[in-house]
Amino acid sequence: MRRLLVGVALVMMSSAAMTSSALADDDDDSAQKLAKQGRDDYWRCLSREYSRDSNQGRSEQDFGRSVASACPSERQHYRVALLDYLTTQYPDIDAGAHLATANRAVEAAQKDIVTAFVKRRPPVK
Repeated sequence: MRRLLVGVALVMMSSAAMTSSALADDDDDSAQKLAKQGRDDYWRCLSREYSRDSNQGRSEQDFGRSVASACPSERQHYRVALLDYLTTQYPDIDAGAHLATANRAVEAAQKDIVTAFVKRRPPVK
């Protein structure tokens, strides 16, 4: 009887460990999906900003300022989702480092849009 109880306990512990691992994987997948969705939403918003007719004739600096202030909710959602993903993936790294990484990702997206804007402009005569 005692062996049976020990066996049942071991099976239950193994099952709980596998379930916990599966739930952690689900959390990782969910955090990654949210980060990707946040990135895609932010990029779509930036692309709408890029495509505005009112941008024609703007300087690189003016367009850069416009992009930096555009899409505030999408930008924040992306930053938070990426921060959550990084925290889930790398829990032992300082939260400040994750925030810095998320901020750099937002800045890189803005820089890419400005670079595309500058390349699209006709040459100054």
